[in-house]
Amino acid sequence: MKKVLVTTTMLALGALTADAQRLMGVATGNWSGTTSLGLNPANVADSRSRFVLDLFSLNFGVDNNLASVNLSKVTGSTGDGLGGGGLLTFSGNNKFNIVMPVAEIRGPGAMYTIDHKNGIALTTRVRAFNQFNNFDRTLFQSIMDPASAASTGYNFTSNKFNWTAQMWSEFNLSYGRVLYEKGKHFIKAGITVGRTNGVGFVSVSGSNLDAQFYNGDSMVVTNTNVQFASSVIDSAGQLGSGFSDVSFFGKGGGNGGGGFRADIGAVYEYRPDNIDVNDHSANKYRVRGSLSITDLGKIRYNNAVGVGIQGNGTMSASDMAKNFLNYSNLKDYASSRGFNVDTGKKAAKVGLPTALILGADYYIMGHFYVNGTWIKNMANRGKFGNSYYGQLTITPRFDTKVFTLALPLTYSSMTKGVKAGLGIRFGGFFIGSDDMLLFISDKAYGVNFYMGGYVPINRKYKKSKSTETQSTTPAASSTDQKPAGEK
Repeated sequence: MKKVLVTTTMLALGALTADAQRLMGVATGNWSGTTSLGLNPANVADSRSRFVLDLFSLNFGVDNNLASVNLSKVTGSTGDGLGGGGLLTFSGNNKFNIVMPVAEIRGPGAMYTIDHKNGIALTTRVRAFNQFNNFDRTLFQSIMDPASAASTGYNFTSNKFNWTAQMWSEFNLSYGRVLYEKGKHFIKAGITVGRTNGVGFVSVSGSNLDAQFYNGDSMVVTNTNVQFASSVIDSAGQLGSGFSDVSFFGKGGGNGGGGFRADIGAVYEYRPDNIDVNDHSANKYRVRGSLSITDLGKIRYNNAVGVGIQGNGTMSASDMAKNFLNYSNLKDYASSRGFNVDTGKKAAKVGLPTALILGADYYIMGHFYVNGTWIKNMANRGKFGNSYYGQLTITPRFDTKVFTLALPLTYSSMTKGVKAGLGIRFGGFFIGSDDMLLFISDKAYGVNFYMGGYVPINRKYKKSKSTETQSTTPAASSTDQKPAGEK
């Protein structure tokens, strides 16, 4: 049994492929199509592309701060406790977070530049999060490897912990407009509004858990308040029957959920160079600043099954594991152990991973840029829902209409470490990773991978009559009109 549990843990932490991020190696580029809208919806205005047709994209990964993974030990013995023969090295964090996996599939969509000041986009995507936040490490080890628990017992507490696994689809409309353009200063803003359809969710949220684990399996629980809810477990405790009558891109029925989401943002550009303001095929900024709030909203499930457990009592870790995903069994087991149990069907609101995103892009010379992006969580992790973890990413890149090569370096607030990635775009096809150290390091906490394609029709340089007149003077020569290589 111990080997089975250890093997399961290793598969969960190692074989699944890190926090699915924002395609930083591609989305920060100036010819990135709709991928840039994930950072700021204002990017739909004054785009370098006249028209973009989305084909598809995939983004998948896992991440955690509980244990690093050493792939060179993948064939090692599983008999060495939870370490799996050296495959896993535990971080020593008292609290841990695990995201396994985060996945995103983008479907058909389009982006169109109406004129210099206005742009719109229609996009579709499906997202899935499975996230454990702020759980006690001792609790994890005690449940996964009971034989290692000392007979004197382990004490553990967790405040505002959350596990939410959710899948939902989106149909989004984005609009952006240039608000100000005069001299060296340029401002645009944008908004995305979308219809969300919840495919299903399972969530556990607790304001407090205070327990002692001893004798390999028993738990004495005091001062505990835990809420459990799900749309995919029916009142008879059957997992999966709640998926009935759920639509990905239509009005959800049955146990499906529904709601709306929104992104809002603005972009400022400083344009000190002598450029042709009528050349919309070229980048004109020396420095660009970006501010956005993404994933505002919640998904409401009207037919969720919920269980609230409060009070004090004694439980068996193995019995909890056996009954956890069965509504009726969990209710009966908790009641039999002396806890107050509140059950029934009720509406549940599951939060989206709301985040604040600040960005800056600096044009160096030729086709070389460097981007800085900071992402901060704004979701309430004490409620049902998912969230992103804070990160700061610096991305130097070589960026042209045809080709992009980027090397994102990310500091993660969750792992307290740096991740390295690589992004490549050729025309409208791209491939990359924001976290690929698992393949070259024995101290990697995750990995992610993305790829996709779109058909771009980029804007072309058209000389206006005023430009042709100005071109007779040295100050308005093509060399001075834009940074080198930006036409």
